[in-house]
Amino acid sequence: MAQYQYKYPRPIFAVDCVIFAYNGQELFVLLVKRDKGAFADHWALPGGFVHEGEDAFACAKRVLIEKTALENVFIEQLYTFSKPQRDPRDWVVSTAHYALLRQNHFEVKAGGNSSDIQWQRLKELPSLAFDHSEIIEMAMQRLKGKVSYQPIGFELMPPYFSLRNLQDLYETILQRPLDKRNFRKKILKMNILDKKENQEKKSKNDPDLYQFNQAKYEQLLEEGFDFEL
Repeated sequence: MAQYQYKYPRPIFAVDCVIFAYNGQELFVLLVKRDKGAFADHWALPGGFVHEGEDAFACAKRVLIEKTALENVFIEQLYTFSKPQRDPRDWVVSTAHYALLRQNHFEVKAGGNSSDIQWQRLKELPSLAFDHSEIIEMAMQRLKGKVSYQPIGFELMPPYFSLRNLQDLYETILQRPLDKRNFRKKILKMNILDKKENQEKKSKNDPDLYQFNQAKYEQLLEEGFDFEL
């Protein structure tokens, strides 16, 4: 393999992960407390440096396993943060990712250079290390943008849920109320929800429960659709 001579110093390549969870009422973000180095004793996003021969996406999945013990979660690339002063230790470029999962659905544990790990309310986050507040804000804007034109967020829901539960999630993400009739009409028209069979109801007022049909959703993605709320 050819060896290249670089004229200019190269930045260090890293990843950071914004992990959202939903408890049925509000959104949470998973944070780790740094126990050494820059911003020791500060809360931060799970992150780490990219290894030689490793791409950013693979690194993000590895970081989640090493620092939070999370595996097989929905994760997507967000944005690359490259301001030279974002890390006081050196010139560190970070490709941020965001993940979605149900709070308490996965057990999390601190690892690496973290002394603690906690789910923290999105509305009441502490002062964060580096530029992680900016990363979380961009991740939230991405989530708002996607949820308004593409049915996502099922990773945040329990296996079975009511249409009211699903609308509550969308309203929490968008931070605005949605018309009940219009929302239900659009989501049911997409035919990506299967009604729970043999559901036991204590009263006739108990809502129907649904589950997400991944196969139908992937087929709809290939065909194209409009889900603007």
